[in-house]
Amino acid sequence: MNRSCIATLCLALTGPVLFGLPQAASAAPIAVAVDSSPSGLDPHIVTAFSSFQIIEGTIYEGLTALDKSLSIVPGLAESWTISEDGKTYAFKLRSGVKFHSGAAMTSADVAASLQRVMKKETGSPLASRLATVEGIDTPDAETVVIRLSAPTAPLLSSLSSIAIVPAKYLDDVDTLQRKPDGTGAFKFAEWQPNVAIRLVANPDYWQAGLPKLEGVNFDIVPEAATRQVGLASNQYQMLPNINAVTALQLKGQPGVELVDTLELSYTLVGMNVTHPLLGKAKVREAINYAINRDDIVNGALLGAGVPGGPLSPALKQWAASVDRFACFKHDPAKAKALLQEAGVAGPVSLKLLVLPRDDTRAMAQIIQQQLAAVGIDVTLTIPEIGQFVQDWRNSNFDLFISANAGTTEPDDYFYRSFRTGGSTNVFKYSNPELDAQLDRGRAEVDPAARRAIYNEVQSVLACSGPAAFLTYAQLYTGMRSSVEGFDILPNRSLGSLKNVTLK
Repeated sequence: MNRSCIATLCLALTGPVLFGLPQAASAAPIAVAVDSSPSGLDPHIVTAFSSFQIIEGTIYEGLTALDKSLSIVPGLAESWTISEDGKTYAFKLRSGVKFHSGAAMTSADVAASLQRVMKKETGSPLASRLATVEGIDTPDAETVVIRLSAPTAPLLSSLSSIAIVPAKYLDDVDTLQRKPDGTGAFKFAEWQPNVAIRLVANPDYWQAGLPKLEGVNFDIVPEAATRQVGLASNQYQMLPNINAVTALQLKGQPGVELVDTLELSYTLVGMNVTHPLLGKAKVREAINYAINRDDIVNGALLGAGVPGGPLSPALKQWAASVDRFACFKHDPAKAKALLQEAGVAGPVSLKLLVLPRDDTRAMAQIIQQQLAAVGIDVTLTIPEIGQFVQDWRNSNFDLFISANAGTTEPDDYFYRSFRTGGSTNVFKYSNPELDAQLDRGRAEVDPAARRAIYNEVQSVLACSGPAAFLTYAQLYTGMRSSVEGFDILPNRSLGSLKNVTLK
């Protein structure tokens, strides 16, 4: 018996080098280190990336989904039909789908999930994506019919980001924040605050043969150096969604691989237009001219990114080149002239609320210096993530610097953030001309006509809108070479973990 054990140990240590045998894939849990604790786990309420990367595509799923090329594919709905007038969508649900709590998913759960997002009491940042929904019918347990007040081209894309939860949570905005209940490949097991979140494989998952892992352990490790040492030593097998600084420090480490993509989310300086100064379009334009985006890319992102307009350059069919926007050319003299035209005399003071993330902290410090050069004194406020989210949602800021999520659909970037009354219009911005353009963009189904509309939208927002668009970063994930089957996605989703094995 002892000799047999020793031989097995030798095989484990020498593997294919001495014996020429392939290494077996392991179903063990994967250890993933993340930099901050989530602000909550309710998919209809959370806004922080720290929450999103734990729950999206892992615990929760939508009626539609995005594949690794960001094309819309069936999700919990196996098929759908659209009426000729574009105002009625009928979805056929997959059979045999169960929630992690054990109940079968039915059309009633889908209807309740969409209604929950639309309810004002929920306060969902996703509500604007369903603004044209007029009614939801459930003729049988596996059919959902969504009736719209007007054709809505982005609906299928929007539904990929709206999780389906049990109908019993329609009026409950507390439980899912701490105990999620979805249909995904992994189900929630444990949350040790500021320590770890543990997910286990869903044995009843509807997709045969998945997940391949026993689970996912998210360790919350604020110190970047500790995360890096942990990956190098194989304590962790993955550091997802890291910035260029961390990636550079991991490059060349034995047994460590890096994958990257240009991300869809953007960094921005947001402006509260109820502030007496920031309510003036010329002041907002001046701030744009004062910012040197190339310096931000080089200083905060180590060159791993690009100056970014209102849409990510990754969206080649939609994004306008920043060369079209005069304010993207750094011009302090022009900034000072605009401030004078706006009646701003002498230095002014503003407070900048900073997302507590390494890259946004670095950007904030650079912008602080750049604005000081044109007579705008900026004080930085860097709270913990929960307080940041609360202040951001309540528009408790003069300026803020943050990262906003993006998708493949331009409507998802603009409608909820910049339309009057949009569900994440924390800027308090209102522009009737822009509102009309955004409404037309939603209703137009011809791709060429939609591109023309969103070109106009980008022109309106780029220089005098309520946001100074900064950068789109190169997004990295560091992982051990033993990790197989992972696809990095530019929307930061870790949904592909269900396909991962460990050698």
